[in-house]
Amino acid sequence: MSLRDLLPAAGAFRYNFAFMDEGAKREVRRALLKAVAIPGHQVPFASPELPIARGWGTGGLQVTMSLIGPDDVLKIIDQGCDGSVNAVNLRKLLVATTGVRTTFDSRESTLLQSRHRLPEIPMTEGQIAVLQVPLPEPLRLVEPSEVETRRMHAEGDYARMWVSLYEDVVQNGAISLAAGYPCRVNGSYIMSPSPLPRWDLPMLNQASHLTLLGAGREKRVYAVPPHTSVRPLEFDDLPFEVESFAGLSCARCGSTGTFLDEIYDERTGKPSRVCSDSGFCDLVQAGVVPAKGAPHD
Repeated sequence: MSLRDLLPAAGAFRYNFAFMDEGAKREVRRALLKAVAIPGHQVPFASPELPIARGWGTGGLQVTMSLIGPDDVLKIIDQGCDGSVNAVNLRKLLVATTGVRTTFDSRESTLLQSRHRLPEIPMTEGQIAVLQVPLPEPLRLVEPSEVETRRMHAEGDYARMWVSLYEDVVQNGAISLAAGYPCRVNGSYIMSPSPLPRWDLPMLNQASHLTLLGAGREKRVYAVPPHTSVRPLEFDDLPFEVESFAGLSCARCGSTGTFLDEIYDERTGKPSRVCSDSGFCDLVQAGVVPAKGAPHD
Protein backbone atom coordinates (compact mmCIF):
# COMPACT_ATOMS: atom_id res chain seq x y z
CA MET A 1 0.00 0.00 0.00
CA SER A 2 1.36 3.40 -0.96
CA LEU A 3 0.93 6.72 0.80
CA ARG A 4 -1.38 7.82 -2.01
CA ASP A 5 -3.80 5.00 -1.08
CA LEU A 6 -4.12 6.42 2.44
CA LEU A 7 -5.08 9.90 1.26
CA PRO A 8 -8.78 10.78 0.81
CA ALA A 9 -10.17 10.89 -2.67
CA ALA A 10 -10.47 14.25 -4.41
CA GLY A 11 -13.43 16.17 -3.03
CA ALA A 12 -13.68 14.01 0.09
CA PHE A 13 -13.08 17.00 2.36
CA ARG A 14 -16.18 19.16 2.80
CA TYR A 15 -16.26 22.67 4.23
CA ASN A 16 -19.22 24.86 4.95
CA PHE A 17 -19.64 27.62 2.38
CA ALA A 18 -16.99 30.27 3.16
CA PHE A 19 -15.49 27.94 5.78
CA MET A 20 -17.19 29.44 8.88
CA ASP A 21 -20.18 27.61 10.34
CA GLU A 22 -23.58 29.27 10.02
CA GLY A 23 -23.88 30.01 13.74
CA ALA A 24 -20.62 31.96 13.71
CA LYS A 25 -21.72 33.85 10.61
CA ARG A 26 -24.99 34.85 12.28
CA GLU A 27 -23.07 36.10 15.32
CA VAL A 28 -20.87 38.33 13.16
CA ARG A 29 -23.83 39.57 11.09
CA ARG A 30 -25.78 40.50 14.23
CA ALA A 31 -22.80 42.52 15.44
CA LEU A 32 -22.51 44.18 12.03
CA LEU A 33 -26.18 45.22 12.08
CA LYS A 34 -25.62 46.99 15.38
CA ALA A 35 -22.40 48.55 14.07
CA VAL A 36 -24.20 49.96 11.03
CA ALA A 37 -26.98 51.31 13.24
CA ILE A 38 -24.45 53.12 15.48
CA PRO A 39 -21.72 54.43 13.13
CA GLY A 40 -18.21 54.28 14.55
CA HIS A 41 -19.23 52.32 17.66
CA GLN A 42 -17.13 49.22 18.37
CA VAL A 43 -19.29 46.11 18.76
CA PRO A 44 -17.83 42.91 20.25
CA PHE A 45 -18.51 39.53 18.67
CA ALA A 46 -17.69 35.89 19.29
CA SER A 47 -16.23 33.66 16.61
CA PRO A 48 -13.98 30.59 16.33
CA GLU A 49 -10.37 31.02 15.30
CA LEU A 50 -9.53 30.87 11.61
CA PRO A 51 -6.66 28.87 10.08
CA ILE A 52 -4.49 31.93 9.48
CA ALA A 53 -2.11 33.76 11.78
CA ARG A 54 -3.32 36.79 13.68
CA GLY A 55 -2.14 39.96 12.05
CA TRP A 56 -2.88 38.58 8.58
CA GLY A 57 -6.45 39.83 8.42
CA THR A 58 -8.55 37.51 10.59
CA GLY A 59 -10.98 40.30 11.52
CA GLY A 60 -11.63 41.35 7.95
CA LEU A 61 -11.72 37.73 6.83
CA GLN A 62 -14.43 36.82 9.35
CA VAL A 63 -16.55 39.75 8.16
CA THR A 64 -16.06 38.75 4.52
CA MET A 65 -16.84 35.09 5.21
CA SER A 66 -20.01 36.07 7.06
CA LEU A 67 -21.31 38.22 4.19
CA ILE A 68 -20.10 36.63 0.98
CA GLY A 69 -22.57 34.80 -1.25
CA PRO A 70 -22.27 32.68 -4.40
CA ASP A 71 -23.12 35.63 -6.67
CA ASP A 72 -20.59 38.05 -5.18
CA VAL A 73 -17.55 39.27 -7.08
CA LEU A 74 -14.55 39.48 -4.76
CA LYS A 75 -11.48 41.70 -4.81
CA ILE A 76 -8.75 41.49 -2.14
CA ILE A 77 -5.89 43.96 -1.88
CA ASP A 78 -3.03 44.47 0.52
CA GLN A 79 -1.83 48.09 0.77
CA GLY A 80 -3.36 48.64 -2.66
CA CYS A 81 -1.71 45.64 -4.32
CA ASP A 82 -3.57 42.61 -5.71
CA GLY A 83 -0.41 40.51 -5.85
CA SER A 84 1.03 40.71 -2.34
CA VAL A 85 1.44 37.59 -0.19
CA ASN A 86 -1.44 38.58 2.09
CA ALA A 87 -3.86 39.32 -0.74
CA VAL A 88 -2.96 36.22 -2.77
CA ASN A 89 -3.37 33.77 0.10
CA LEU A 90 -6.60 35.25 1.45
CA ARG A 91 -7.99 35.17 -2.09
CA LYS A 92 -6.98 31.52 -2.50
CA LEU A 93 -8.68 30.60 0.79
CA LEU A 94 -11.95 32.31 -0.13
CA VAL A 95 -12.00 30.91 -3.65
CA ALA A 96 -11.32 27.41 -2.34
CA THR A 97 -14.20 27.61 0.15
CA THR A 98 -16.73 29.57 -1.92
CA GLY A 99 -15.87 29.29 -5.63
CA VAL A 100 -16.86 32.94 -6.16
CA ARG A 101 -15.54 34.97 -9.05
CA THR A 102 -12.65 37.31 -8.30
CA THR A 103 -11.49 40.46 -10.04
CA PHE A 104 -8.63 42.96 -10.01
CA ASP A 105 -10.96 45.75 -11.19
CA SER A 106 -12.53 47.42 -8.16
CA ARG A 107 -15.47 48.62 -10.27
CA GLU A 108 -16.60 45.02 -10.83
CA SER A 109 -16.42 43.93 -7.19
CA THR A 110 -19.43 43.66 -4.92
CA LEU A 111 -17.22 42.85 -1.93
CA LEU A 112 -13.75 44.32 -1.51
CA GLN A 113 -11.51 43.30 1.37
CA SER A 114 -8.49 45.48 1.97
CA ARG A 115 -5.52 45.94 4.22
CA HIS A 116 -4.46 49.57 4.57
CA ARG A 117 -5.96 51.09 1.39
CA LEU A 118 -9.14 52.05 -0.42
CA PRO A 119 -9.16 51.87 -4.23
CA GLU A 120 -8.38 55.05 -6.16
CA ILE A 121 -11.63 54.73 -8.13
CA PRO A 122 -14.39 55.70 -5.63
CA MET A 123 -16.62 52.79 -4.68
CA THR A 124 -20.31 53.10 -5.48
CA GLU A 125 -23.70 52.23 -4.01
CA GLY A 126 -24.17 48.51 -3.52
CA GLN A 127 -20.47 47.82 -2.98
CA ILE A 128 -19.07 46.85 0.42
CA ALA A 129 -15.54 47.61 1.61
CA VAL A 130 -14.19 45.37 4.38
CA LEU A 131 -11.13 46.76 6.14
CA GLN A 132 -8.73 44.69 8.26
CA VAL A 133 -7.98 46.42 11.57
CA PRO A 134 -5.06 45.55 13.86
CA LEU A 135 -5.93 48.09 16.59
CA PRO A 136 -9.59 49.19 16.69
CA GLU A 137 -9.35 51.42 19.78
CA PRO A 138 -8.27 54.97 18.80
CA LEU A 139 -7.86 55.93 22.47
CA ARG A 140 -5.36 53.18 23.25
CA LEU A 141 -2.40 55.52 22.81
CA VAL A 142 -3.73 57.87 25.48
CA GLU A 143 -5.50 55.42 27.81
CA PRO A 144 -4.43 51.80 28.45
CA SER A 145 -7.51 50.83 30.47
CA GLU A 146 -10.29 49.16 28.48
CA VAL A 147 -12.90 50.14 31.07
CA GLU A 148 -11.81 53.77 30.89
CA THR A 149 -11.81 53.95 27.08
CA ARG A 150 -15.36 52.60 27.01
CA ARG A 151 -16.42 55.25 29.51
CA MET A 152 -14.72 57.94 27.44
CA HIS A 153 -16.57 56.86 24.29
CA ALA A 154 -19.89 56.67 26.14
CA GLU A 155 -19.49 60.17 27.54
CA GLY A 156 -17.86 61.66 24.46
CA ASP A 157 -14.85 62.53 26.62
CA TYR A 158 -12.07 62.92 24.06
CA ALA A 159 -10.06 65.60 25.84
CA ARG A 160 -6.97 63.41 26.16
CA MET A 161 -7.02 62.69 22.44
CA TRP A 162 -7.03 66.41 21.68
CA VAL A 163 -4.21 66.99 24.17
CA SER A 164 -2.19 64.23 22.50
CA LEU A 165 -2.64 65.85 19.09
CA TYR A 166 -1.69 69.24 20.54
CA GLU A 167 1.50 67.81 22.06
CA ASP A 168 2.32 66.27 18.67
CA VAL A 169 1.99 69.71 17.05
CA VAL A 170 4.17 71.32 19.72
CA GLN A 171 6.92 68.72 19.32
CA ASN A 172 6.81 68.24 15.54
CA GLY A 173 5.20 71.37 14.15
CA ALA A 174 2.31 69.34 12.73
CA ILE A 175 0.24 66.26 13.50
CA SER A 176 2.65 63.49 12.53
CA LEU A 177 0.20 60.55 12.40
CA ALA A 178 0.64 58.99 8.96
CA ALA A 179 -1.86 56.14 9.24
CA GLY A 180 -4.83 55.28 11.41
CA TYR A 181 -5.60 58.98 11.80
CA PRO A 182 -8.52 59.40 14.28
CA CYS A 183 -11.82 60.46 12.75
CA ARG A 184 -15.16 61.58 14.16
CA VAL A 185 -18.01 59.57 12.65
CA ASN A 186 -21.47 61.04 12.23
CA GLY A 187 -20.53 63.85 14.62
CA SER A 188 -20.29 61.40 17.52
CA TYR A 189 -17.81 58.56 18.07
CA ILE A 190 -14.12 58.83 17.30
CA MET A 191 -12.85 55.79 15.41
CA SER A 192 -9.62 54.42 14.05
CA PRO A 193 -10.03 54.05 10.26
CA SER A 194 -7.68 51.04 10.12
CA PRO A 195 -4.09 51.93 9.12
CA LEU A 196 -5.38 53.79 6.06
CA PRO A 197 -3.10 56.59 4.91
CA ARG A 198 -4.49 60.09 5.34
CA TRP A 199 -4.89 60.15 1.55
CA ASP A 200 -7.87 57.76 1.77
CA LEU A 201 -9.85 59.44 4.55
CA PRO A 202 -11.72 61.91 2.30
CA MET A 203 -13.01 58.86 0.39
CA LEU A 204 -14.82 57.69 3.55
CA ASN A 205 -16.68 60.96 4.06
CA GLN A 206 -20.22 60.81 2.61
CA ALA A 207 -19.19 57.76 0.58
CA SER A 208 -21.84 55.90 -1.42
CA HIS A 209 -20.63 52.48 -0.28
CA LEU A 210 -20.81 50.67 3.06
CA THR A 211 -17.52 50.30 4.97
CA LEU A 212 -17.15 47.52 7.55
CA LEU A 213 -14.09 47.25 9.79
CA GLY A 214 -13.10 44.05 11.59
CA ALA A 215 -10.47 43.46 14.28
CA GLY A 216 -9.76 39.76 14.75
CA ARG A 217 -7.45 39.93 17.74
CA GLU A 218 -9.85 42.03 19.82
CA LYS A 219 -13.01 40.53 18.26
CA ARG A 220 -14.68 43.83 17.39
CA VAL A 221 -16.44 45.25 14.38
CA TYR A 222 -17.55 48.78 13.53
CA ALA A 223 -18.95 50.45 10.45
CA VAL A 224 -19.38 53.57 8.37
CA PRO A 225 -22.77 53.44 6.59
CA PRO A 226 -23.25 55.11 3.21
CA HIS A 227 -23.61 58.89 3.18
CA THR A 228 -22.16 59.31 6.67
CA SER A 229 -19.92 62.12 7.83
CA VAL A 230 -16.32 61.06 8.55
CA ARG A 231 -14.18 64.00 9.68
CA PRO A 232 -10.49 63.68 10.63
CA LEU A 233 -9.72 65.52 13.86
CA GLU A 234 -8.18 68.92 13.20
CA PHE A 235 -7.63 72.24 14.88
CA ASP A 236 -9.26 75.42 13.57
CA ASP A 237 -5.88 76.97 12.83
CA LEU A 238 -4.24 73.70 11.67
CA PRO A 239 -6.46 71.98 9.10
CA PHE A 240 -6.13 68.32 8.20
CA GLU A 241 -3.93 67.63 5.17
CA VAL A 242 -3.30 64.52 3.11
CA GLU A 243 0.11 63.36 1.95
CA SER A 244 1.73 65.51 -0.74
CA PHE A 245 3.23 64.01 -3.90
CA ALA A 246 3.84 67.33 -5.61
CA GLY A 247 6.19 67.03 -8.56
CA LEU A 248 5.99 63.22 -8.57
CA SER A 249 4.24 60.85 -10.96
CA CYS A 250 3.74 57.12 -11.38
CA ALA A 251 6.56 55.54 -13.38
CA ARG A 252 4.11 53.03 -14.87
CA CYS A 253 0.97 55.01 -15.79
CA GLY A 254 1.99 58.65 -15.36
CA SER A 255 -0.68 59.50 -12.76
CA THR A 256 0.12 62.48 -10.56
CA GLY A 257 -3.07 62.39 -8.47
CA THR A 258 -2.78 58.98 -6.79
CA PHE A 259 -1.14 57.66 -3.63
CA LEU A 260 2.38 56.73 -4.71
CA ASP A 261 4.68 54.07 -3.25
CA GLU A 262 8.45 54.35 -3.45
CA ILE A 263 10.23 51.38 -5.02
CA TYR A 264 13.76 50.63 -6.20
CA ASP A 265 14.04 50.77 -9.98
CA GLU A 266 16.58 48.14 -11.08
CA ARG A 267 16.91 49.72 -14.52
CA THR A 268 18.08 53.10 -13.25
CA GLY A 269 19.43 52.05 -9.87
CA LYS A 270 17.40 54.86 -8.29
CA PRO A 271 14.21 55.14 -6.26
CA SER A 272 11.03 55.39 -8.31
CA ARG A 273 7.33 56.01 -7.63
CA VAL A 274 4.39 53.83 -8.65
CA CYS A 275 0.68 53.83 -7.87
CA SER A 276 -0.10 52.00 -4.66
CA ASP A 277 -3.37 50.83 -6.25
CA SER A 278 -2.02 48.28 -8.73
CA GLY A 279 -5.46 47.53 -10.18
CA PHE A 280 -6.06 51.19 -11.04
CA CYS A 281 -2.57 51.48 -12.50
CA ASP A 282 -3.19 48.45 -14.75
CA LEU A 283 -6.46 49.96 -16.00
CA VAL A 284 -4.73 53.23 -16.88
CA GLN A 285 -1.99 51.41 -18.77
CA ALA A 286 -4.63 49.43 -20.66
CA GLY A 287 -6.39 52.67 -21.63
CA VAL A 288 -9.58 51.73 -19.77
CA VAL A 289 -9.56 54.73 -17.41
CA PRO A 290 -7.61 58.02 -17.62
CA ALA A 291 -4.61 58.74 -15.47
CA LYS A 292 -5.38 60.83 -12.40
CA GLY A 293 -4.01 64.31 -12.48
CA ALA A 294 -3.73 64.37 -16.28
CA PRO A 295 -4.94 67.50 -18.12
CA HIS A 296 -8.02 65.70 -19.48
CA ASP A 297 -9.26 64.78 -15.94
